Amino acid sequence: MIETLSEHACFGGVQGFYRHTSSSIGLPMRFGLYRPPQPGPRPLLVYLAGLTCTEETFAIKAGAQQFAAEHGLMLLSPDTSPRDTGVEGADAAWDFGTGAGFYLDATQAPWSPHWHMESYLCAELAPLVLQHFMGRVDRVGIFGHSMGGHGALTLALRHPALFKSVSALAPIAAPTQCPWGQKALAGYLGNDRVEWARHDATELIKAGARCPAILIDVGLADKFLPDQLHPHLFESACQDGGQALTLRRHEGYDHSYYFISSFMRDHIAHHAQVLNAP
Repeated sequence: MIETLSEHACFGGVQGFYRHTSSSIGLPMRFGLYRPPQPGPRPLLVYLAGLTCTEETFAIKAGAQQFAAEHGLMLLSPDTSPRDTGVEGADAAWDFGTGAGFYLDATQAPWSPHWHMESYLCAELAPLVLQHFMGRVDRVGIFGHSMGGHGALTLALRHPALFKSVSALAPIAAPTQCPWGQKALAGYLGNDRVEWARHDATELIKAGARCPAILIDVGLADKFLPDQLHPHLFESACQDGGQALTLRRHEGYDHSYYFISSFMRDHIAHHAQVLNAP
């Protein structure tokens, strides 16, 4: 059952915020959904937010609804982790635990009972939204920013039958090789680096995983670019493996939603080209 928390008229459509009890997570979860003005079943584009964000961040800051309205796309913005879990230490750090689910299924205690973000998104939330809000089950895309960019890339590579289009903004593109990723992967998955590689977009490409043509934008003034994001490693793996990738680097842009909103039109259009194709 989906509970409506609020709904707001927006560019001829409706921006809503909702809550439901998740069987994957075992707790209530919130999500945002923009429904465009066009009638009939519409394609669904999933946006995964970054560290510390909620289901509201993208809807409030990205300016995406106007472009989704133009192209007739629904926009789904899940929360970034379980909330109010009662797990000791869940709120101790901004880059791990609450607000930092990394879009994978944890196998290590105390995180494993609730931190099942991959299963939640792919096997529960997307099907629920598609059914309840009459989406096109054959037209689902995914994109995201930073940690969410990592999620978009890895989930597209791990679930190619579900996601028909993919893009990312300033993604954590090689998490096994950066402090954010190493902390999260060790905490959620333990010390098995073979398992880590299954949640690293660069390593997935090296192992033969493929997905539709990828668009990535990064800002060259992004303070996290040298140590955390490593798009050059992902670019090299795609070149070696024949994965279609457009990686654009922009002078002066940082890691913020000012950067995200500047290129939102391009990302929505990238997905619409695929999701609205005959």
